[in-house]
Amino acid sequence: MPILRWASQRLPEIEKLKDYSATLVKRERVQGKLGTTQYLAVKIRQKPLSFYAFFLSPPRLKGQEIIYVEGQNDGKFWVHRPAGGTMRFAPDSEQAMRDEHYPVTEVGISNLVRRLVEVGREDLKYGECEVKYFSGAKINDRSCTVVQVVHPVPRREFRFHLARVFIDDELRLPVRYEAYNWPDEKAGQPELIEEYTYIDLKLNNGFVDDDFSINNSQYHFPARR
Repeated sequence: MPILRWASQRLPEIEKLKDYSATLVKRERVQGKLGTTQYLAVKIRQKPLSFYAFFLSPPRLKGQEIIYVEGQNDGKFWVHRPAGGTMRFAPDSEQAMRDEHYPVTEVGISNLVRRLVEVGREDLKYGECEVKYFSGAKINDRSCTVVQVVHPVPRREFRFHLARVFIDDELRLPVRYEAYNWPDEKAGQPELIEEYTYIDLKLNNGFVDDDFSINNSQYHFPARR
């Protein structure tokens, strides 16, 4: 209940943010295989939801760019690959979701907090939940409070065995989320499902439409007029 109350109370304030930039560090287990850690330089505008990403690593993705703007381009997003040209995908298409847990339409901190509220409300129905708080954690040398949630007993209703949310003490924003599955053996280690970290977070940059346009001269999409 405490973390659910915090998320519910903070969400309206988080939604008031105009935009932010960051380096997004993400790793996901897809179809049982843990993928490589990805680093993306991102720009996110909240209304309308707009997203630009430039892949910094791993090498096979370096230089790839993504642009999505809610309500534009027939609901599709642009992908530019240095060696593969420029394409459009529906967010929930097989091609777009092949190596992803979530569609591009769910990117960002606001959507993360909405998912926390959704999961918290579902978990309230079952009551098998242990919550602990830890202060003094560091993400990129910034002080954070960690909220750890554990479901001791595996049940199909639960999405994870252990999850941690790192809340930046100054910004009062969740800057890292990690979730683990139950270990295969009693003495084994929990298995990472997914992790997302926002570092070098900068708020309210004043982004404009051109920051989310394939015609931006700083990007590498073929010009389309």
